Amino acid sequence: MKAMSWALAVALVFAVAGQAHAGGWRHLGDAGRIERRADGVVVHSGPARLQVSVHADGVFRVRLAPDGKADGDASWAVVQAAEPAKVTIDETRDAVRVRANGMVAVVHRSPLRVDFVDDAGRALLADDASLPMAWLPGEHGTRVRVWKSMPADEHYYGLGDKAGPLDRRGRAFAMWNSESYGWQGTTDPLYKSIPFFIGLRGGVAYGVFFDNVHRSSFDFGKESDGTLSFGAEDGPLDYYFIAGPQPAQVIERYTALTGRTPLPPLWTLGFQQSRYTYHPESKVREIAKQLRDHRIPSDAIYLDIDYQKGYAPFTVDRAQFPTFEKMIADLRKDGLRTVLITDLHIKHDPDNGYAAFDSGMRSDAFIRNPDGSLYIGEVWPGDSVFPDFTLTRVRDWWGGLYRDFAAMGAAGYWNDMNEPSVFNVPGNTMSLDAVHRMDDGTTRDHRAIHNVYGMLNARATYEGLLKLQPTQRPFVLTRAAYAGAQRYAATWTGDNTASWFHLAQSTPNLLSLGLSGMAMSGDDIGGFIGSPPPDLLTRWFQLGAFNPVFRNHAATDTRPHEAWVDGPKHEALRREAIELRYRLMPYLYTAAEENARTGMPIMRPVFLRWPDAEAFYGNDRDFLFGGDLFVAPVVDERLDGHPVSLPPGGWYAFGTSERYVAAKTPMKLDPRPSGTPLYARAGAIVPMHALVQHTGETPKGPLELQVYLPDAGSSECRGSLYQDDGESFAYREGKFLRVGYTCEVAGASTTLSAHVEHSGFAPWWKAVRVTMFGVTQRPASVRVDGAAVAGWKYDAAAKTLTLDVVDAVRDWKVEVVR
Repeated sequence: MKAMSWALAVALVFAVAGQAHAGGWRHLGDAGRIERRADGVVVHSGPARLQVSVHADGVFRVRLAPDGKADGDASWAVVQAAEPAKVTIDETRDAVRVRANGMVAVVHRSPLRVDFVDDAGRALLADDASLPMAWLPGEHGTRVRVWKSMPADEHYYGLGDKAGPLDRRGRAFAMWNSESYGWQGTTDPLYKSIPFFIGLRGGVAYGVFFDNVHRSSFDFGKESDGTLSFGAEDGPLDYYFIAGPQPAQVIERYTALTGRTPLPPLWTLGFQQSRYTYHPESKVREIAKQLRDHRIPSDAIYLDIDYQKGYAPFTVDRAQFPTFEKMIADLRKDGLRTVLITDLHIKHDPDNGYAAFDSGMRSDAFIRNPDGSLYIGEVWPGDSVFPDFTLTRVRDWWGGLYRDFAAMGAAGYWNDMNEPSVFNVPGNTMSLDAVHRMDDGTTRDHRAIHNVYGMLNARATYEGLLKLQPTQRPFVLTRAAYAGAQRYAATWTGDNTASWFHLAQSTPNLLSLGLSGMAMSGDDIGGFIGSPPPDLLTRWFQLGAFNPVFRNHAATDTRPHEAWVDGPKHEALRREAIELRYRLMPYLYTAAEENARTGMPIMRPVFLRWPDAEAFYGNDRDFLFGGDLFVAPVVDERLDGHPVSLPPGGWYAFGTSERYVAAKTPMKLDPRPSGTPLYARAGAIVPMHALVQHTGETPKGPLELQVYLPDAGSSECRGSLYQDDGESFAYREGKFLRVGYTCEVAGASTTLSAHVEHSGFAPWWKAVRVTMFGVTQRPASVRVDGAAVAGWKYDAAAKTLTLDVVDAVRDWKVEVVR
């Protein structure tokens, strides 16, 4: 559309057969011959072919071949093979209808275009009749684009890590992985390219995944208020329509299509301490000691580039880290894992015994220029070469580079700078003419690989670690990504700044990443660039405690960002936030397992659970943590009251019997709370445990269940618990525990039931301590499995009932009679 005015676009006149021309674009004309296939149809229009097929339950695929020659099915993102579906095809004079599982693709004959409607005839996504799909030949390939009608009341979410509000309506975005140091609210593009979005209108949702790794763009009504469009500078016009109608169903189907996040190691959900850079070795040990001396629960310390010799990846500066292996072992004994940065650029260092470079040269592993010479770019080590990750054999070579670090006991790896970032060149990235080789013997220039390059780096790391340590779940953190990168790595939002703006911006970015498949995400707590004032840093700890990845990180030229740096008052508040996260670890790990199994993110916008809650369609501050906790963080420095609008239904102030009901007007918390306002859904059953200093420490006492009683007759009282060993893949063989909990309030009795759904793992706990909130009067009796029990406690002021269930790794039932 940049090449053609809107006036010209709407004035197009389409030929009966063939394509009309305007601004150089060649648009589809009318439909010609139609081929029926088992999964859909192929429609001819002059030399072009349009294929509309059913890929899986609720997923349609649309592919346009302008010259009639469709590319193969190879995709870096899609892992779900096409599934047989019951497809019916009906033809009329005006259209062909491809129907499957309650959805219909309506292929209009004149002009040739595609609409998606449900069985009730409700249009969900429709091509703009005045702008059929089009292509534009150019110097470096053929541009492709599709235009869709945009309802006035529709909202759009996704596209991964993007700045600005969560709702994308009214703005346009580019997909081109870019180093974005100090990015701000209008910066675009950023580090990741995830060409997937969700449309939501009146509680009904659908998704679109545009599977094209070239530089691409999305316009949600910026150029024309009634039109959304997407396209790319080259590559196929190949997109998937993903049906709902619930937003959660869209995400479940999208993550089935592109893959889901593997169940992470338990320790990665703990607090992680980082800095650019902790060095020398004595500084790392000092930080570890302070974490334990200050009783700051924590599970990891990161080492940035200064642990390396001359910034060369896969080396260790022995002058600064003389007992590197012992340091890693000592940290591990104290419950702290070590995460090492391993940037993808390999120092160009011939004839100096640099193993990574020498082995890469022997393996012909590096990217070359069109003339066959090595592509060399300047990064942290100086002149550097870059692995050709499009080749399987090069990914295998890269994975083998981790052998020594794995043997030393390093627990995780951080793939940074992998957009790829290159210094002192236009665009700060690799030459677009650099040549990538493919397994089939063909080549692609960097234009075609750039957006997927960081994901292939993370893939090589992840798969290499699986080969080196096949029983251990890898942890990889990547800065750059494409759709499907969630299969290999967690991520973060890059080089943010120590500002109130960036604190507030972290939530829409992370919610968007979760909606786009990348649930294991976080940001640099405190801001990477700059020195946050104490109150800002404290608020960031408090919000970060509810992020999937909770990492404190800062640049080398900033003041310290550790929890203890601003005195006892701020340290206590920061510690309190971290401690709550650790007490909630059973709940958080259960949410992580749900994500691995279904794709549901850990941080969730309210509309993901309540699609009809339109008041939350534009809420960028508040979110659900798992399915049952609502977080309303303080993210600005104002002193006036803190407004909170609750989601539908009843809610409790977490850990209390203070109950609230969603209202049209926000409630005002004045004075502002010192911590993060947190609410539990009425009907939530939340598993917790006693405080530990790291996830490897066995909690003392029983498993804790907080039960927030619902209204009488409610069927929405439930919770769950998932546990396994937290490290290995034994859960894939059934070695895990899953327990479902339900409760019911009826008449004068309340019941709480536990049902062991799968018992393949023996947990650390034997007993369960139940705390019921909202108990308004002292019970007359309390029974467990029909037998009266003693020792329960009722607190009239707190309106709580507490009791223990012994030998609780089984089915059991508690009955409370008033």
